[in-house]
Amino acid sequence: MKIAYVSFEVAPLVKVGGLADVAGALPKYIKKLGEEIYVIMPFHKAIEKNCETWKIEKIKSGMKTQSHTFSGTFDIYETSMPDTDLKIYLIKNDSLFGTEEIYGYKDLAYQSSFFCDASITLIKEVEPQTGVVNVNDWQTSLISVYLKTKYRDDPVLNKIATVLTIHNLGFKGEFTSQSITDAGLPSYLFNIDALEFYGSVNFLKGGIIFSDIINTVSKTYAEEIQTEEYGLGMDGVLRIRSDKLFGITNGIDYEIYDPKQNRNIYKPITDYESKMENKARLQKDLGLNIDPNAPVISFVGRLYEQKGLDIMNEIMDYLMLFNVQFVILGRGDPNYESIFKNYEEKYKGRFSANIKFDSLLAQQIYAGSDIFLMPSRYEPCGLGQMYAMRYGTVPVVRYTGGLADTVREYYPTTKLGTGFGFYDYEACRLLMSVAKALYTYSNSRDDWERIFENCMSQDFSYENTARQYKELYKIAVSAKKKW
Repeated sequence: MKIAYVSFEVAPLVKVGGLADVAGALPKYIKKLGEEIYVIMPFHKAIEKNCETWKIEKIKSGMKTQSHTFSGTFDIYETSMPDTDLKIYLIKNDSLFGTEEIYGYKDLAYQSSFFCDASITLIKEVEPQTGVVNVNDWQTSLISVYLKTKYRDDPVLNKIATVLTIHNLGFKGEFTSQSITDAGLPSYLFNIDALEFYGSVNFLKGGIIFSDIINTVSKTYAEEIQTEEYGLGMDGVLRIRSDKLFGITNGIDYEIYDPKQNRNIYKPITDYESKMENKARLQKDLGLNIDPNAPVISFVGRLYEQKGLDIMNEIMDYLMLFNVQFVILGRGDPNYESIFKNYEEKYKGRFSANIKFDSLLAQQIYAGSDIFLMPSRYEPCGLGQMYAMRYGTVPVVRYTGGLADTVREYYPTTKLGTGFGFYDYEACRLLMSVAKALYTYSNSRDDWERIFENCMSQDFSYENTARQYKELYKIAVSAKKKW
């Protein structure tokens, strides 16, 4: 069984969000299980800068899509993930993938539908033995639509089973009906039983309807998105396909995020004392007061309301009444960027606002902070809480989606659990959970070190995730036969 894993971003070539981390790690671990798998992605302009030392070779020139209205051609390049034999194919067209931002092209519908059709051309011409295609999010969802409509009679393509992985239902890919025409897809797809969604075209809905199997990135999120509260208007179609909807929790790459060998952190973490040495260095480097008794609370992620920033903002002044320090790293909504910079000015020596993307600093924050906040309004899986626990940092989360699947409440009576959390999306609930963590930190060193040990003993490695995907691909092949 040969598998194509198609993603719009793949770390470390280019990264905007967690999708890139998954796409850069999961195929590598699936290949370790003995499966034939390769990756397809656009040749974004940023790749040339990010991968200057990589060997990237052109293997096809002047290729044309089979259905898309784009009149130009594209080239296919090949490279491999460092220290592996995982093959990566890059689809290059400078006019469509030449923007500085990964999602910066003026017509995202046109760009993504072209990439989907070009990926199918690549599969047919370069990897015709492919049996499964794993598409990811709305940017690649039309691959499933093409295969079930335009190419359903193609002798090479009609045997391919499709798996759609939904990393975040909040991004659907909604466009005008012109996008169907541009894609070269049949006009009958603009109806409520196909891609039409409240008068627009919804690429992700197309993927949900036309893929053989749908999965999302945690079991709890797979259940949540079938409800009106979390379904964002898509709950009906997801319930219709519930027998083909699965949830597999993401992992993290333990080869990269290894606290005992990671050279990106200040000192290897082998025990609680070495954790505290990382904390002292983090305080020094970020201009915080060097105080071993002041718990360092951190947030790393995109600065959008989905991440719980509104309720975090509501409690911040109350939180700073405690002897705590706060570190934030990320970019996003300019309003929240400004809010957190103002807190840095207001609480000098106790608040550090780092308004940027910085993977090195992120690892140092995970290693050097005591408590990690992730009070998300919704969270399909979440990687931050796993990174934090990997480095012995105690998460405080809202129990939703993947956060509910990966963090367990700590109880002093049993000594079990890895963090603290709440259910109702309210600022007072968040404050109570943080206060519980701070009380444990200040009043029971034994309990706090036990949580530290519990966190570091968790297994969020990709080996288990990869095994579940391998089984999912087998299910997809069986489901394809019954379509």
